[in-house]
Amino acid sequence: MILLIFRIMLSLCLNGLKSKTGEINMFGENKKAFTLVELLVVISIIALLLSVLLPALSAARSQTRTVVCKSNIRQLVLANTGYAVENNNYYVPAAIDIDRPDAGLHRWHGTRANQNETFNPLKGPLVKYLADGKVKQCLEKRVFTQTDKWDASFEKGCGGYGYNMDYIGSKLGHAEIHWTMAYKLTAKTTDITRTAQTLMFADCAFLKEGNLIEYSFARPPFPIYNGQPLTFAPYRPSIHFRHRNKAAIAWVDGHVSSEIMTKREDKNLYDAKSASFKLGWFGPLDNSLFDLK
Repeated sequence: MILLIFRIMLSLCLNGLKSKTGEINMFGENKKAFTLVELLVVISIIALLLSVLLPALSAARSQTRTVVCKSNIRQLVLANTGYAVENNNYYVPAAIDIDRPDAGLHRWHGTRANQNETFNPLKGPLVKYLADGKVKQCLEKRVFTQTDKWDASFEKGCGGYGYNMDYIGSKLGHAEIHWTMAYKLTAKTTDITRTAQTLMFADCAFLKEGNLIEYSFARPPFPIYNGQPLTFAPYRPSIHFRHRNKAAIAWVDGHVSSEIMTKREDKNLYDAKSASFKLGWFGPLDNSLFDLK
């Protein structure tokens, strides 16, 4: 539309400038040429139109990407629910090998032969429950650093989405289960009492050496030890507010919302750096939106 308006206005300008004295049309009337002042007025109008319409188009494109992202992340909830139905109501494990020396080969979104490869979603545990058998990519995923080195790409292939590993994709929240076994076990559908208020998936990323990389875990504010949050040792934030300062959050009951980052009054240097990359948390700064209670 903008290009069409521009072409029409430009055509009018050029036609008017063909002759300083004007030209005679088919009816014998004299067509006056555009003056310099009139040309400048037309150019000003075009510039004004562009300044008004371009931000609107940008916002519309961003909104489209957000809608697609919400659809993608909701499909992950449906896939995980389908997995649970066929696995005695247990949800998919987030990372069953994370406690091993050769960790990083098995994730909820795929597997790989070695740590420098991208995860193959066609060999992941959710493959039979997803369209095309793989996790779709967030359209805002272009912000991530692209590298094949293990130290900067250890979650490459998750699509830009993170899973609630601490409470749903593992048993870390259970004091009676040793942490080495906790990663191999998961929550059951019947364990979750507030399905509309328990996060399952979210837009995620991780800050590594000043760059954003893919990260497949949506971490709560605090890690868990013996079933209790360690409030004195917070996690590094992984929820990424990349959709016009909002993050897509998929809840256990299947609904998806857009959330804004919670501002912290006691922000230290580390928190400030994370926030500058749009990493943080939303809602209350505790584990209440992640745990099963």
